[in-house]
Amino acid sequence: MLAISFTLLAVLPVLAVIAALHDLTTMKIPNWISGLLIVGFFPAALALGLPWATVGVSAALAAVALIIGMGMFAANWIGGGDAKLLAAAMLWMGVSGALPFILFTALAGGGFCLLLLTARSHLPFFAQTGPGWVMRLMQPKGDIPYGVAIAVGALLAYPSSPLMTAFIAG
Repeated sequence: MLAISFTLLAVLPVLAVIAALHDLTTMKIPNWISGLLIVGFFPAALALGLPWATVGVSAALAAVALIIGMGMFAANWIGGGDAKLLAAAMLWMGVSGALPFILFTALAGGGFCLLLLTARSHLPFFAQTGPGWVMRLMQPKGDIPYGVAIAVGALLAYPSSPLMTAFIAG
């Protein structure tokens, strides 16, 4: 049972890293990543014995995150994949991990944006050299792959989640 729990708990970190790398290199987060995060949460919650109330509250938080993410997408602040990843990751965070997730994501996003904007203004030669994804990333007015910040926030907040708390207590 320990191996199954450990495997199910690995779903979030593995998919968060894949999402970050995909967003960094393509400026897109495929729907299958968010879909697997959603589908993977429920067996993990069941295997770790989370109460149904905790699962329900986690789902409600994810729905709220999706609505907020949709608003941010409508305002053209983030991409659609970012909004879906934000909601899917929030599902795993629950009440105990929600605030750390939001704070870590905001801090990682701000830091990454400053780093990327500084690199774009002081290292313009990267916009003409290197792999296509680096050239795209370094465009002076290019988009910022916020999925990287969401993934960092999820990885840092994950130890605060009800799933990890149940795993450690169990």
